[in-house]
Amino acid sequence: MPHLTQFHHASSRSELAQALALFVGARLQTGLTQRGQALLVVSGGSTPVPFLEALAQIELDWSRITVTLADERWLAPDHVDSNERLVRTHLLHGLAQAAQFVPLYRDALSPESVHKQLESDLAGLPWPADAVVLGMGGDGHTASLFPHAPELSRGLSPSHTDRCIAVGIPAPPNVPVARISLTRHALLDTRALIIHITGGDKWALLQQALLAGSEADLPIRLALHQQLAPCDVFHAD
Repeated sequence: MPHLTQFHHASSRSELAQALALFVGARLQTGLTQRGQALLVVSGGSTPVPFLEALAQIELDWSRITVTLADERWLAPDHVDSNERLVRTHLLHGLAQAAQFVPLYRDALSPESVHKQLESDLAGLPWPADAVVLGMGGDGHTASLFPHAPELSRGLSPSHTDRCIAVGIPAPPNVPVARISLTRHALLDTRALIIHITGGDKWALLQQALLAGSEADLPIRLALHQQLAPCDVFHAD
């Protein structure tokens, strides 16, 4: 049986951001206390911005915390759609600027060309992560694992042991650039798996994903129907 999913609802998005920041901060502190270090995996997009800002204000020994991304668009770090830019702008400032950040983008023509380097960099991180924070797109994708994409079967396969895969340009309305994405193997290698969503449409889609069905249709199911990590859903309208 999969882990029981816990639901956390907030009356506003700002309240949700604060609650999620406290939840993640507590798990990072546990990692620091018990193991002397902690690993956090975060997602991009607009939804995480207030959460990242709230998390940056939490007093932790950020110098012993490593942060990386669940996925990245193959764009220069100063591009407006770069997830690295998002994290550097909204998390890695103030107290949290002392954290070690491991980006997924490299100055190379394509994600395929640096896959081995990225695998090596990811393998050197202190897994299991203390927290992995996932978003969900309106099509049910998470990280850059898109429904029925050519590389999806590798990204979702329990037997595929790479921590990342190169992803081709997704269908609209997603940003039309190639990407690198963590795989099932990496995303579920965590002590705390979190889904962070806002709005009624995504809540309805999540209810659909909670039902039995194909991960190829709704890749977010990889988080909801698994036995490796407890899953907490944070939601506000």
